Amino acid sequence: MSLWTDVEAVSRFGPGDRRVIDVDGTQVVVVNTGGRYFAVEDVCTHDGTPLGDGEIIDEEIICPRHGARFCLRTGSALGPPAYEPLATFPVRVENGVVQVRDDRFD
Repeated sequence: MSLWTDVEAVSRFGPGDRRVIDVDGTQVVVVNTGGRYFAVEDVCTHDGTPLGDGEIIDEEIICPRHGARFCLRTGSALGPPAYEPLATFPVRVENGVVQVRDDRFD
């Protein structure tokens, strides 16, 4: 059975905001872009740099170190220097709280 991890109240998590949280031992960056929430593993697949401080443009996150771009929706690497996708995590809003679930092992 999967458990959901609370991230933040919707009222304190506006468009453009992000949070880095621990989900079952994995650092996850949760982003509100355009009023939609996305969650991806907080590590660039190119060199292991944390992505939490990376620039967000629409539904992309850009690695602050070498500029690798990833799709927040699918986790896909969108070009060099990264080729491997990011792990993505389901996100929901429950009782006014944004939540993330680690379903990698379901």
